[in-house]
Amino acid sequence: MRSETAPQLGGLERFASAGKGRGLRARRRFAVGELLLSCPAYVAVLTVSERGSHCDGCFARKEGLSKCGRCKQAFYCNVECQKEDWPMHKLECASMCTFGQNWQPSETVRLTARILAKQKTHPERTQSEKLLAVKEFESHLDKLDNEKRELIQNDIAALHHFYSKHLDYPDNAALVVLFAQVNCNGFTIEDEELSHLGSAIFPDVALMNHSCCPNVIVTYKGTLAEVRAVREIEPGEEIFSSYIDLLYPTEDRNDRLRDSYFFSCDCRECTTKEKDKEKLEICKLNDPPSAETVKDMIKYARNVIEEFRRAKHYKYILCLTLTPLVELLEICELSLDKMGAVFEESNVYMLHMMYQAMGVCLYVQDWEGALCYGQKIIRPYSKHYPSYSLNVASMWLKLGRLYMALKNRTAGVKALKRAIAIMEVAHGKDHPYISEIKKELEDH
Repeated sequence: MRSETAPQLGGLERFASAGKGRGLRARRRFAVGELLLSCPAYVAVLTVSERGSHCDGCFARKEGLSKCGRCKQAFYCNVECQKEDWPMHKLECASMCTFGQNWQPSETVRLTARILAKQKTHPERTQSEKLLAVKEFESHLDKLDNEKRELIQNDIAALHHFYSKHLDYPDNAALVVLFAQVNCNGFTIEDEELSHLGSAIFPDVALMNHSCCPNVIVTYKGTLAEVRAVREIEPGEEIFSSYIDLLYPTEDRNDRLRDSYFFSCDCRECTTKEKDKEKLEICKLNDPPSAETVKDMIKYARNVIEEFRRAKHYKYILCLTLTPLVELLEICELSLDKMGAVFEESNVYMLHMMYQAMGVCLYVQDWEGALCYGQKIIRPYSKHYPSYSLNVASMWLKLGRLYMALKNRTAGVKALKRAIAIMEVAHGKDHPYISEIKKELEDH
C-alpha cells in the first residue's frame, strides 16, 4: 500500500522497490508515446567539441551563436542564455583564459564543479529534485575497486587544478562520495543521430531503476530530459528505463551493469535469455564451427569491443589525421573478416564492428562506404533492439540522409519516414528534431 508521505509527481510516485531500493511507479495508466515526466537539468555541460554549433546554455543547435566576450570559447543564442548560464560558466571562464589550450578537465570534473557551485547557491530543493534530491544519490562507495578509486582521485586532482576562484571545496572524503555519485547517476545527452552533446544531472529521472525490457525511454530537448512510455503502463507498475545499450547478449549486458552500476539485472530478458541465440548467430555451414571455436571467437570479439570502449574512440577521433583513420577502418575490416568465418552478419559483434566502420566512413565522407555498412546493420538492429529504439531510429535517419546525399530520393524519403515514426513516440511529435527532419523531406 502506498505511503501517504511518498513523493508524487503527476501520475507518478516514488516507492520502495523490492530488491532494488528506491524506484518510480505509475499511479495511473499511460499510453504508448505519452509523456510521464519532464525534468530540467540540475546542472549540464556541453561537450567541448560541440562549442560553436550548440548554445552552451540551452544546448540549442543553431548558426550565428555569440561568443563569450572574455574566454571566447563559450557560445550562446542570445544575451538571455548567456546571463542564465553565467553562474555556471564563471567557474570555467577565467580558468579557460588562464590555461588556454591546456584547459582540459573531463566532463565528469566539469559536472562535479557545477554541482558544488549549485549546492552553495541553491541549498534548497530545486525543480529538478521533486522526487529525488542530488544528496540522496547512491554512491556505491563500498563497491569501488582500487582502479575506480584511483580514477576518482585523479578527477579530484583535476578539480583542484582547474577550478579555484569560485569554488569552496569539501574535504577529500566528501569529494570521493560526490564523484562516485556522479559516475552512477550522470546522464549523457545525445542528438538525433546519437552523437554526444554533453553530460547532465537529472535527479528525478535518476530515480528510475533499470530493465533490459524497459517500458519508458529518455530523450532530450536541449537540457530538458523527457520520459515517454514505449509500451502501455498500468497503475501500480514500476517504471523502468535502460541504463545501457541493449544490443548485446545477456552476459555482456550484465558485465556492463556490474562494472558501471554494481548490480545484475533480473528482468525477463535476462532470466530467459531468449534473444541470445539470435544475437549470437553462427554461420550455417556444412561443417559448423566447434563449441570451442565459437567460445574463442566470442572472447576475441568482446576484447575488441572493450578496446574500442576504453579508448573512447569517437572522443579522440576528431584529432586524428586521415592516415590513422584509414588504419582504424582496416582494423574494423580485419576484425569483420576474422569474425565472419564463425559469425553471421546479424551477429551483434559483427554489427558492432560494422557500426564502428560506418562511423569512420562518415567522418571521412565516404558516403557509399557508410551506406553499405548501414544497409547491413539496419535489419538486424530492428530485430535485436526493443520497439521504438533510439538506435534503430538514428540508423534509419543516417541511412535517409545518406540516400539523399547520393541522390536516391525514394529510398531517402522511406528511411527518414521510418525514423520519424519511431521518434514521434520516443521524442514526442512536437520535438524540434522531428521538425528539422520533416523540413529536410520538404527541401528534397
